[in-house]
Amino acid sequence: MFPAFLSLFIQRYFKLLILFCCVLTLSTPDLAHAVRIKDLASFSGVRDNQLVGYGLIVGLGGTGDKKDSNFTMRSMVSMLEKMGVNVDPRLMKPKNVAAVMVTARMPVSAKPGSTIDVTVSSIGDATSLLGGVLLQTPLKGVDGKVYGLAQGSLALGGISVEGVAGTAQKNITTVGRIPGGAIIEKSIPFEFNQQDHIVLAMHAADFSTTNQIAERINEALGGIFAAPKDASTINLQIPTDFRGNLVPLMASLENIEITPDLPAKIIVDEKTGTIVLGRDVRVSKVAVAHGNLQLIVKEGQQVSQPAPFSQGQTVVTPQTDIMLNEEKRRLILMEGATLQELVDGLNAVGATPRDLISILRALKASGSLHADLEVI
Repeated sequence: MFPAFLSLFIQRYFKLLILFCCVLTLSTPDLAHAVRIKDLASFSGVRDNQLVGYGLIVGLGGTGDKKDSNFTMRSMVSMLEKMGVNVDPRLMKPKNVAAVMVTARMPVSAKPGSTIDVTVSSIGDATSLLGGVLLQTPLKGVDGKVYGLAQGSLALGGISVEGVAGTAQKNITTVGRIPGGAIIEKSIPFEFNQQDHIVLAMHAADFSTTNQIAERINEALGGIFAAPKDASTINLQIPTDFRGNLVPLMASLENIEITPDLPAKIIVDEKTGTIVLGRDVRVSKVAVAHGNLQLIVKEGQQVSQPAPFSQGQTVVTPQTDIMLNEEKRRLILMEGATLQELVDGLNAVGATPRDLISILRALKASGSLHADLEVI
């Protein structure tokens, strides 16, 4: 006979193998546009925590904070005094130093000794952080406790050049990153494997998509374990066989593919003229005609010169030129149009992105456009 622990291992192995086979079957849907659950929802406990700190950047080539930045001066004095250096604040010139805020995102699984990236942003009047080095900066969480220490050389994504008669700048020079610049000193007290249930939070609230995910999970697990609570939340009870060992279960469930069913929506960015149409946008029977009327009025002056040896006088007479230009465009009939048909029809009218915004608003006002029109 097999030992008890070997028999338990074999049972767990076959159950996990069956789960993976079910997931493989469910992750090949007949419908197109399949998306994994991991891209539609997040699991409770699997999240980042924001850290923030205040520090000093040194080594700048004269592009740091000006002398009027009192908080930079006080920070420098306090730092040097802690190192046993007594200085007179009136004699300090902080042009090579800049006060900055340091931010980072700490994963819940981060352990002491691991590193994370940090972002450094100037809070004074420094013109550039190029070539700067961040001094040791404590990073605190929302509870006020220190979870990491940041230090290192900045990687800047911009450059600024200044001359006597002009300046040139590309991208932002007062924000930089330090890859792996923070060392975790304290982990967050959370045991992922000790949970008896997990909550799935949907990225976009939708009853159809949420219910579809719950059904697929129950099919994969062979029981009623997932129950949707509302349009954006699913409560998942952990099967007994996976208590204390959730990683294989999560790895299987997050790769199940479904076809999300989201509301029809059109996003319009008036600043750039960008228009994004969802695939479920529909248009009822409607006729669309779009044209521009261009009226140009040009004022000028004409000089009337008399003939030689005549008794006439030179006279300046006003002159007005009026030009009328109206574009002739066809009337386009749309009936039950899909996304592609709508785009083809609007292109046939010859509409530019700016024209499309006006057309879409008119379609929405007429009740022919069956989609949410959101202007950002």
